[in-house]
Amino acid sequence: MPTRLRNALSAALIALSCLLVPFGALAACVTYGLADTGRYVTAMAPLAADPAVQGAVADSVEAGILDEVDDRLEASSAAPEPGGVRPFVDDAVRSFTRTEAFHTAWDAGNRAVHDAVLRALRDDRERAVTVDLAPITAQVKRRLTDDHVLLARRIPVEHTEVPVLPADEVARLRKGYDVLEVAGFWLPVSAAVLAAAGIAVAACRRRAVTATALGTALGGAFLALAVAIGRRLTLADIGEAAHRPAAGAIYDALTQTLRTVSWLLVVLGLTVALACRLTEYLARRRRASAALDADPAQEPTRARV
Repeated sequence: MPTRLRNALSAALIALSCLLVPFGALAACVTYGLADTGRYVTAMAPLAADPAVQGAVADSVEAGILDEVDDRLEASSAAPEPGGVRPFVDDAVRSFTRTEAFHTAWDAGNRAVHDAVLRALRDDRERAVTVDLAPITAQVKRRLTDDHVLLARRIPVEHTEVPVLPADEVARLRKGYDVLEVAGFWLPVSAAVLAAAGIAVAACRRRAVTATALGTALGGAFLALAVAIGRRLTLADIGEAAHRPAAGAIYDALTQTLRTVSWLLVVLGLTVALACRLTEYLARRRRASAALDADPAQEPTRARV
């Protein structure tokens, strides 16, 4: 095969391989990271200590408890207590979010939500994904009762299904999930095979390795940029500014592995490219030194008259 054709084919294969790198990394992180319940719960566990997340959870639980209390009072025609139960509920809920019991409930809730979403994605039925807040409500009620708060015993602990994903959203996500399951394995494998083929075909393999390494670093940088832009767009879509810190913390937790992988690709690519350039420089020095040794300078001779 002519050298020019080999170089053109090698460049095409390497370019396609580097193009698949960020998409393969994204698909693999989602398939083998976020789609795994254990890894998902581990990634979300530190958020139980985040003040923004604690505040968002406290607001949701408090609103649910107060709605149930108001409904019960209206049904029984009882007059509301002056000052209401709101301050006590607010204090109890926010104190609860700073306890070890909340960390346990947080992990259990995330596990339940993740299992429910996975079952919905792997099921052909069109149904919404919901989660039950009864366990958290029961623990808050127990704390209020222990503190002898008025009306605490009348707080109902019912299995209220809180919607997580509507049915139409589940149907749309199911198609993407099916694609990611296939892409999470085959995209990285395809990128590796194409890179190996491009290096093998190249007339100068050292330069091909250098180009592959630089392309990989560029793909990692593109992936890191995409994650940063995605965070900005995600927070911009949230209407209430008070919920943006909690949403940002959750986004950062879910994309932590992806950001780590992207920077590893950048560092690995630049390191390999630098090593290739260094070996090329040393090889040139050795060839130049060998050429000088093989052709030593001749000593000058005297001319005879």
